[in-house]
Amino acid sequence: MINVALDGPSGAGKSTIAREAAKIFDFTYIDTGAMFRSLAFKALRENINIKSEEGKVEAMLQNTTLDIARMDDGQHMILDGCDITGFIRTPEVSKAASDIAVIPFVRQWLLEAERGVASKCNCIMDGRDIGTSVLPDADVKIFLTASPEARAKRRLAELKEKGVDVSYDEVLAEMKYRDKQDSNRAVSPLKMADDAILADTTELDLEESIALVCDIIRKVTH
Repeated sequence: MINVALDGPSGAGKSTIAREAAKIFDFTYIDTGAMFRSLAFKALRENINIKSEEGKVEAMLQNTTLDIARMDDGQHMILDGCDITGFIRTPEVSKAASDIAVIPFVRQWLLEAERGVASKCNCIMDGRDIGTSVLPDADVKIFLTASPEARAKRRLAELKEKGVDVSYDEVLAEMKYRDKQDSNRAVSPLKMADDAILADTTELDLEESIALVCDIIRKVTH
């Protein structure tokens, strides 16, 4: 069984690159960020203030089911029986996901699910603490990053393509907020594992970034 941990900040392209690399290697792709986003989406939908109403978040989890469906176009998030994949990439959900990710019982709730999937298949799992916390014994650990400005431009293009009306300044501000929040949280902060390989894609396009990650996986596993 081969497990690949792909970590990095918001907007680094982890999801897209991990998804494409998983297709190339015929691995299962596990997007942990989408799992956090799904819980944040539900909290927002139920008008829960994540920062001040942790008790309500915990109660929400007791009545939540979250599944991953592997489809031709990638991983789909099934929350309480409904496919919410198309609703979890907005700036509002991004910020809420960062807020909900600092809650210890939320991380523990998802940790068990993530490890369970990884133990059964060859997979590429992306997130912020995969190599340091979720899969500390992963066969391959990659820390994918790019400058905040480059990441904001990429995320803006992605959002515009989906018809989301947002400005570059808003996206950049959200990137910097998430970087600070994710790096400074007390539980499993965003950081590069000691044995991870750094992959900086600031000057690379998508195809070059995918090739870089695939090359690293091949070199480590062969």
